[in-house]
Amino acid sequence: MRFAKVATGGTFDHIHAGHRRLLEKSFQVGDEVIIGLTSDEFVARVGKRIDHDYGTREAELRRYIETSFPGRRYTIAKLYDYFGPGIVDGGVEALVASPETAPRLEQANRLRAERGFPPLALVTIEWAAAEDGRPISSTRIRSGELDEEGRLKRS
Repeated sequence: MRFAKVATGGTFDHIHAGHRRLLEKSFQVGDEVIIGLTSDEFVARVGKRIDHDYGTREAELRRYIETSFPGRRYTIAKLYDYFGPGIVDGGVEALVASPETAPRLEQANRLRAERGFPPLALVTIEWAAAEDGRPISSTRIRSGELDEEGRLKRS
């Protein structure tokens, strides 16, 4: 299925295989992609630890997108909560999400309904698995357990 505009999001502290899968699917199903990038304030409020500030994460994300999806239409929107543009932009038709964030669709659609917008469709990607079969995550990369491809780091 193809959509005029889709939304996705994340912290993108270390752009890893799971993030690449999320973005690839977003650009595959959407003519335009809005990427919500968590603000430093939001990261702190939810108790996440990160290695890179918003400016660094945004620059790395832009570099990856411009290299991997040249000429494609996209916007990076600073997120101060879980929903951002997916709620306030009535033109967004679908949410591209991992199993971790897919459950938020129900609440997102309630908030959209309050604004008179149609519900979002959901496009779910599967986790990108590391060598050990567990999901790749920035937390595991930050701890030194994995690299960005999901390879276990041997000590």
